[in-house]
This record gives sequence, structure tokens and C-alpha cells, in this order.
Amino acid sequence: MGVVGLAACSGGSTSTPQKPKSGQQVAKVADIEVGKAISANAAGKPLIVSRPSESTVACFSAICTHQGCTVQAQGNKAVCPCHGSVYNALTGAVIQTPAPAPLVQVAVTVKNGEIVTS
Repeated sequence: MGVVGLAACSGGSTSTPQKPKSGQQVAKVADIEVGKAISANAAGKPLIVSRPSESTVACFSAICTHQGCTVQAQGNKAVCPCHGSVYNALTGAVIQTPAPAPLVQVAVTVKNGEIVTS
């Protein structure tokens, strides 16, 4: 599912999005409401970062699996402005097509309240 206790999280368009290198700062846990997501980036790679619960975070590539547009966090969803795909930003799962696959997971850890790629 891509969600691990406040320490982690880890496709299908024509090309697999590149994941950021390990050790890149993504966001601060305190900046994300429980049950919501934010748009972020690490080293120029667009990401969706969410807090499914008080003690977990999840991170996904913000590249739509349909045709590679950048999705934007909207509450607990990630919405593609190009063709209307909608994802569950807490799990990466497709809610509304045409996206053929879930968002690609990006592994992260939490260190001193900072979410960092791992």
C-alpha cells in the first residue's frame, strides 16, 4: 500500500517516472494535515506526500500514469489537470480513469519531523 509507520512509503504510463535520489528533503510532517496530502518536490521531481494517519506518511510520484502530466494534491485526492484522472492521495490508487495504474510509490523516512527520500 505504500504506507509505513511514520517512517516510510515507496505504474504504468508510457514511461516510468524517475524517483528522486535518496536523502532529498520532501516536506515536514507538521505541514501535512492528517488525512490530507500536499504537492511537493525533491530535486525537481514532483511528488504527492500524504498523512493517512497521525503516525504514517505516504509518498508518490506526482506523474500521472495516463500520459505523464503532473497531478496536484487536493485534500485527500491527487487530480490530473490534463485528462481528469483522480487518485487517492493516501494510497496512490486510481479513483477515476483514464489513468491505467496507481501512482508510483516513493520510499521515504521521517527524521526529526522531516520527510526525506530513502
